Amino acid sequence: MHIAKNILKKIQEKHSVSPKEIGECFMNRDGDFLKDIRENHQTNPPTLWFIAETNNGRLLKICFVPQGVGNENGPTLKSAFEPNDVEIDIYQKKAY
Repeated sequence: MHIAKNILKKIQEKHSVSPKEIGECFMNRDGDFLKDIRENHQTNPPTLWFIAETNNGRLLKICFVPQGVGNENGPTLKSAFEPNDVEIDIYQKKAY
């Protein structure tokens, strides 16, 4: 997973999320990836997201651009943070 320096700084300083926790969430994910359809978040390939727990039980929302045409060096992290109740509800309804 590629994490740009500015994104790494943001997730560490603003959200206190480590790259290790992101890896744990990928390993612990059990629902589907969802596509971010918000107009101001459009990327090529489309941004995907999911919610999963770290090994310590911390719930995180992970947003990333998968590897593909337009992102040959991917996957690339866009953000990682603790989800709000609306995001959790959307994920529970659409990812399973």
